Amino acid sequence: MRKWLDVLYKSCFWLGAGSVALICLLVVCQVLLNLIDRLSTVLTGSAIGLTIPSYADFTGFLLAAASFLSLAHTLREGAHIRVVLVVGQLPEKMQRMAEIWCIAFGLATSLYFTWYTAKLTYDSFSYNDLSSGMIAVPIWIPQAAMLLGLFVLAVALLDELVAVCRGNTPSYAGKGEKLLAAESQAEPISSAAVREKGKYA
Repeated sequence: MRKWLDVLYKSCFWLGAGSVALICLLVVCQVLLNLIDRLSTVLTGSAIGLTIPSYADFTGFLLAAASFLSLAHTLREGAHIRVVLVVGQLPEKMQRMAEIWCIAFGLATSLYFTWYTAKLTYDSFSYNDLSSGMIAVPIWIPQAAMLLGLFVLAVALLDELVAVCRGNTPSYAGKGEKLLAAESQAEPISSAAVREKGKYA
C-alpha cells in the first residue's frame, strides 16, 4: 500500500511539474512571436499579428493544475509553511495530540473542498460550460485537474493521520525546520567585518 501511495503522490507531482514546463514553453513561444512581430514592424512598417490563441487562458489553466496537483507531494516533503511556535513548546504527548488535531482539521477541510469541487466539475460538464477565449475549452477539464489534486491531498492527509495515530512521526515533520535551523546556524557576518571588507572593495 505504501508503494502505491508514494507512486500516486509522485505521479501527481510530475504532472504538476509538466504543467509548469508547458507554461514556460508557452511563454517562450509567445515572446518569440512578439519578437517576430516587432521585427516585421521595423522592416515592413506593419506587424504580422502572430499570437498563440487563448494564450492567457491556457497558462491560467496550467497554473491551476500545477498548484493543485503538487499539493500532496509538497505536504509529504514538508515544504508547506508550518507555524510551530506554539506546538514546539508543548510537552511531547501534547504535541502529538495537537498534530493529530491539525491533520484531522486539514483532512476535513480538504474533503470539504474536494466535495464541492466535484460538484462544480460535474455541473460544468453537465451544462457544457466553455471558456470565453478564442479557443473554447470545456471548463470541466481544468477543474478536473483541481479535483484530482484536492482528492490526492485528502488521501495524503488521511495517510498522515493514520501514521500519527499509530505513533509514527509524520513524513513532513522536521524537514522544513531543519533547513531553517541550518540557515540560522550559519556564521553571522558582523558589521565590523562588513566595514573591514569595504575598505578593500
